[in-house]
Amino acid sequence: MAAESSSADGPTSQSPIARLRNRLEGPNTIGNSRQFWAGLALAVVALIAFPILGGGTGNQFSLFLVLGLLGLSLSLVWGYAGILSFGQTVFFGVGAYTFGIVSINFPTPGGITGAVLAGTLAGAVMAALLGYFMFYGGVRDVYVTIITLVSTLVVLTFMAQTAGSEWTIGEAPLGGFNGMPGMPLLNLGVEGIFTFQFVFNDLELFLPLVGPFVVDPFYYLSLGLLLVAYLGLRVLVNTDFGRVLVAIREDEDRTQMFGYDVKRTKLVAFTLGGGLAGLSGVLYAARNVYIDPSVFELYFATLPVVWISVGGRKSLLGAVAATIAVEYLRLNIGGEMALVAVGALLLVSILVLPGGVVPWINDRGLPWLKDESIPWIKAKMGRVPESEATES
Repeated sequence: MAAESSSADGPTSQSPIARLRNRLEGPNTIGNSRQFWAGLALAVVALIAFPILGGGTGNQFSLFLVLGLLGLSLSLVWGYAGILSFGQTVFFGVGAYTFGIVSINFPTPGGITGAVLAGTLAGAVMAALLGYFMFYGGVRDVYVTIITLVSTLVVLTFMAQTAGSEWTIGEAPLGGFNGMPGMPLLNLGVEGIFTFQFVFNDLELFLPLVGPFVVDPFYYLSLGLLLVAYLGLRVLVNTDFGRVLVAIREDEDRTQMFGYDVKRTKLVAFTLGGGLAGLSGVLYAARNVYIDPSVFELYFATLPVVWISVGGRKSLLGAVAATIAVEYLRLNIGGEMALVAVGALLLVSILVLPGGVVPWINDRGLPWLKDESIPWIKAKMGRVPESEATES
């Protein structure tokens, strides 16, 4: 009977929602309570309704969502693997340029869809190549940061001198600082089956209580991809792989002594971060129908570091929230004062909240975000008796 009772309370008896939460929650993520998921659902609903109730199409806000993917890429690489990288914008730019080259040469919906995949893959491959030579070459700590920073400057120097006609790949001129002209609009799908244009294709819709309104499909595409990336990374960092990443971040030598392949683990994380940055670059180029070497500039390369520092480098939620907030602030201030504001924000964050805003809120401001707010999580981690968790 005891065995039967134990079996009945096991994972197989859990509801689908409980099994999903088991994958999404754990000690490596902030927000492991029903209240958190309710708040996240409300935030997503608010973002869905924003273009409808805000009187706009959400076109400008879609830029913040696209850059949120870039923020998440650094959160994984720096926040969980402990690799401070200034090279995320390299993978971002490589993804954007690859998308432009492939889409210009194959301007059909199928070709553009392939260009999205190629740009994402190019970012991952670039990260894998750079990461392989760094990690398997014995480069560690601050020297990794220096190499990624130098890589950004090298790519910027190279791309700046590609204005001549000899720098044309097929039908796609790189253009130097003139940019890459002639990108087709983001029309995804397969000819003869289904295609849809996501940019410069505002949809006029009607709701009974709201009336007619106009929405930007690209805004919802960006929101959907950001949400999928956030939830996917939550699952990843709470797996055994994610726990090894955290162990490497805390003490790389000890993790290696326990027999884990530290170099391979860091390379995989760095490659995943590069792919995510590449996808962000693809969406950035598709949204603007344009790309130029300014994405490799030092100022832009430092922005992801600012976002993650402000939001909290050990928090995926902080990465997304800070990216949106800082970019909104920066673009609304504009000019030289934006540089001063971003620098002051970084300085205050490091001196006052070195762990970031969201972890600080988690520790002091909103206790309902914490793991301890759910007894069954404590039971899973061995903190309370199973009976107490079942009763609650």
